[in-house]
Amino acid sequence: MDDYLARIGADRPQRPDLGALRVLHRAHLGTVPFENLGIHLGETVRLDDEGLLDKIVRRRRGGFCYELNGAFALLLRHLGYTVTMHAARTWGGDGYGIPFDHLALQVHLDGVPWLVDVGFGRFIHHPIRLDTTEPQPDPGGVFLVTPHDNPAGAPDLDITRTGGEHEYRLDARPYELPDFAPTCWYQQTSPQSHFTRSLTCSRLTDDDGRVTLSGNRLIRTTAAGRDERTLTDAGALEAYRAEFGIELSRLPVVAHPATPA
Repeated sequence: MDDYLARIGADRPQRPDLGALRVLHRAHLGTVPFENLGIHLGETVRLDDEGLLDKIVRRRRGGFCYELNGAFALLLRHLGYTVTMHAARTWGGDGYGIPFDHLALQVHLDGVPWLVDVGFGRFIHHPIRLDTTEPQPDPGGVFLVTPHDNPAGAPDLDITRTGGEHEYRLDARPYELPDFAPTCWYQQTSPQSHFTRSLTCSRLTDDDGRVTLSGNRLIRTTAAGRDERTLTDAGALEAYRAEFGIELSRLPVVAHPATPA
């Protein structure tokens, strides 16, 4: 776990409080990329503790939600935080997706539940409260948490960004990491999964913008706007190294390219 803290450039906190959680959350987003490269390099996503830490800490890679939030939960628990894992259904433009489509975390501090998520790409930069419906400003936007009735028990929580932009519907019930294995397998193998149909590697930058490499397209977004460049194959390999610290011997090839309509 000392290596994990060094990986994200964070000091070991003196106590498991909100201030330290905010620092750890932001540091993770700025150093460990949201990426699906392994799917297109023929790798298998492992959802066991050793596999998560080997990829993110020792091999200095990123991952998608199951990996990033799964590993972050290990770190937070080691540091003394009370963490539960929750399933979410992500918004797809015309409705919410399949159950267990996303893995997010709750951290419980002094009776307050906080949404923690380092595995959803462009989203919250810091934890937000789940026990209020008041708007919550964040560098990533202004977020709202709205209860949604669930006949199975406690209400689900809809996470939206001010302006009506839906993010996901969070299941209030806690789960364990193996519960996500079937959907994780679907996401890395199905031709219908957006993770098998495109490449992405993205992280927050120091100025709260983003740098993203999508195939050979390098995209930078800042408060001033968006810049996009198409790189050569050699340039893309160098960008993986320089922007994300990822050393690759070859470029990933999309597993199931989307068929034009």
